[in-house]
Amino acid sequence: MDTRQRLWYSRGVGAKSTVHTHLRTLWSWLQPGLGVKRWIALLVVGIFLTALGISIGASALSGDTPIADATSLPAGVMVGLFLLAGVVTSLLALFRLNRSLLSPYVTPGRPVVEVVARHRRLGKGPKIVAIGGGTGLSTLLRGLKAHTGNLTAIVTMADDGGSSGRLRRSLGLPPPGDLRSCLAALSDDEDLLTQLFQYRFLEGEELKGHAFGNLFIAALSGVTGSFDRGLFEAGRVLAIRGRVLPSTLADISLAADKTPTRESRTIRIQGESQIPDVPGRIRRVYLEPSDPPAYPEAIHALLNADMIVVGPGSLYTSVIPNLLVPDIADAVRSSRAFRVYVCNVATQKGETDNYDCGAHWDALTQHAGAGLVDVVVANDCLDTALPDGVSLVAPPIEGFKDVPLYATDLVDHDNPWRHQPDELADRLISLLEERTGPLEWPSVEQVGQVSELN
Repeated sequence: MDTRQRLWYSRGVGAKSTVHTHLRTLWSWLQPGLGVKRWIALLVVGIFLTALGISIGASALSGDTPIADATSLPAGVMVGLFLLAGVVTSLLALFRLNRSLLSPYVTPGRPVVEVVARHRRLGKGPKIVAIGGGTGLSTLLRGLKAHTGNLTAIVTMADDGGSSGRLRRSLGLPPPGDLRSCLAALSDDEDLLTQLFQYRFLEGEELKGHAFGNLFIAALSGVTGSFDRGLFEAGRVLAIRGRVLPSTLADISLAADKTPTRESRTIRIQGESQIPDVPGRIRRVYLEPSDPPAYPEAIHALLNADMIVVGPGSLYTSVIPNLLVPDIADAVRSSRAFRVYVCNVATQKGETDNYDCGAHWDALTQHAGAGLVDVVVANDCLDTALPDGVSLVAPPIEGFKDVPLYATDLVDHDNPWRHQPDELADRLISLLEERTGPLEWPSVEQVGQVSELN
């Protein structure tokens, strides 16, 4: 058998296999217990009655009405009865058939139409990519998921502490901690899954301190054969609204040059978890190795986004490490999306002590370069009390010379060191919707303070 004959043979076998698979799938719909056959049969009856009514009507128009002649009813009445019966029967069958098919995916107490309408609405939402890690990124995602289902979270892979660090050292996996938090934030059943995924074992020599979600991702990575595939399957299991992607799958670590308090010398600190523990001011952070390859899907998401949101989150250990992956920063800079930097609401001990919004922006541009975003979004509500050592981040009075500033009340007054998720998401979506070419700013009276210096 020559090459051409083998090709024809393989195509023939493949076609037969495909047909066999389709027939077997169709036959499986007829198995008992699905609650489908009766409604399919009723739908066939409804279609038959409708067709019969149309046929009688056509016969009446042509003057040939054998069925009407055999009864005492006028042809018009019979047409109306058959059409009514057919339409009602078909609609009932379709309604019950859809209910049977969708029942496994519908939350009790929520109508099917509501679930379908929300799914369609979110599916048409803007493509938004959020870059960061930790609590800040999950807070942002929790608000944005009410506006769109086309969300992508790009998460730092430099974490080396706690449960993530232990799994990283023992199994050689990328750290799953920040990924876990984002998966929980994007889940439809967030109340239960957040508690489950964030639960840490309190007992057991080996399990104590581990987060269940980290073990779940690690187990799926083993089952699927790769970390990124395990992460994808975790998202499917949790029915998340969007995607969670690592910035890189390379084995990276974070280092920082830091000047300790009351000292002039600068020391190098190795390890993301160690950086906040040393008092002093961070001069610069580095990835080791310095040029890890970006995760390809993350680059694709950035280049095809409608909006890119950088932050909020720990400035030096969650936000900047993503942008130290060279291809990530280049993709953000090259993207045609509307790009926003969301400044943190409060300072963080050991990282941004006494920083205002300007210091946050200077640190970001020092590490990632200029031209990264189109606007900076900051909180301007500064009358909320915070724990000792933590202060609210004030926006600059005169704005920035190189990028517009949008400032408004974004603080969560129940947790004043964090953004209010819904308020932050509403403001970002409003800015995106108002952007038609050049950014059209809302008035100061409507939403807060907007300043721009040329």
